Amino acid sequence: MVSKNDVKRIKQLEYKKYRQREGLFVAEGPKVVGDLLRCGFRPKMLFATDEWQEGTGTNFVVERVSNDELRKISFLQHPQQVLALMPIPQHQQNPTPEGLCLALDGIQDPGNLGTIIRIADWFGIKDIFCSMDTADAWSPKVVQATMGSIARVNIFYVDLGQTLRDTALPIYGTLLDGENIYSQELSEVGIIVMGNEGNGISFPIRQLISQKLFIPCYHDGDTAESLNVAIATAITCAEFRRRSGK
Repeated sequence: MVSKNDVKRIKQLEYKKYRQREGLFVAEGPKVVGDLLRCGFRPKMLFATDEWQEGTGTNFVVERVSNDELRKISFLQHPQQVLALMPIPQHQQNPTPEGLCLALDGIQDPGNLGTIIRIADWFGIKDIFCSMDTADAWSPKVVQATMGSIARVNIFYVDLGQTLRDTALPIYGTLLDGENIYSQELSEVGIIVMGNEGNGISFPIRQLISQKLFIPCYHDGDTAESLNVAIATAITCAEFRRRSGK
């Protein structure tokens, strides 16, 4: 049974201030919740239908709910058997970038952010460093858009300028005045900076980029003004991994 207090508490988690206060985020559906459980996340609360419980063995206490009750607490148009309240991971204060990383400078759209997290997971990029004005990765829309990948990628919110100034890794950025990504030398390690949907990489961060990259257009006439940031991220990550063979 879902109480009125449960409904209120869960619905409040749509907003960042309540997520921060509670230290919790909402995950929904067998895929997302299943990936989080397999990766060691321990739910604060699990609400699930009989259908989910019959197909999933879990050692955690489950609040049995009907489909109607699940609809009351879900953020999805079509709820999917299970909703979990998960603890937001607590990371070290000043993480050091290692290997191949992503840095996000002011990404605003939850769908884009969720897709980028999924892309990072696909290409084996474990760490994403976000500027403080990047959208919150733990919002229900972002978590859902990751399709479970948020369980396997570390998300850090940092003073991005300071993080880039402190690193010894090469810093790459996709810019209109950059050099063709397909003809440039790319290292196996480094930080790939992706910018805001409308304005691109901000001027202060742009000054810290050591190698500017450009994804060329192969259209002779009028064409799209730019690529969606998530698509550009996928192309860039794919090229880095293709070069390294890893």
